[in-house]
Amino acid sequence: MGVGAPSMIIDEIVRQGIKNLCLITSDTASPNRGVGKLIDNGLVRKVVASHIGTNSVTQELMMNGSIEVELFPQGTLAEKIRSGGSGIAGFLVRTGTGTLVAEGKDTLNIDGIEYLLEKSITADHSILFSEQADVIGNLKYRLAAGNFNPVMAMASKNVIAEAREIVPLGSFDPDEIHTPSCFIDSVVSGTRGSL
Repeated sequence: MGVGAPSMIIDEIVRQGIKNLCLITSDTASPNRGVGKLIDNGLVRKVVASHIGTNSVTQELMMNGSIEVELFPQGTLAEKIRSGGSGIAGFLVRTGTGTLVAEGKDTLNIDGIEYLLEKSITADHSILFSEQADVIGNLKYRLAAGNFNPVMAMASKNVIAEAREIVPLGSFDPDEIHTPSCFIDSVVSGTRGSL
């Protein structure tokens, strides 16, 4: 919960009190952890996620209508983001047919099988966390942080990455780069300020 969340950038958003955020995230983390801090501080108006997590504040805000919530199966959410970053308007899935997920969505029957049309999503801004970044913004993730961060970088107009460590150009073998610098607009070091 909260893996891949850039805690220093989140703390700065909280400090500045930036409000009315639409949060696209795998999960809403735990209270006062990861993106949960944004929710706990009343900065989020909408959450698009695959999991609400253990954040009781989020659950309460959902129940009283203070936060709009869209939930998707995790694979569907990942594909909505990936296809948005690839310029694809939508795609067909079987996941969610005949459930609440299907309500209000267009369907298509192909060879007797019903599919939902899922529309792709993009973002104005993304904040990511990487284990390492080089000085031009090539990113390397660790463990589950590599699940959503690469596709969010592709699907966003402006990407700010927080890196645990910033290394010299040429430190990565090309096969070690999980997100190329062409998708990154800014890199912030968690220990040495910003580049």
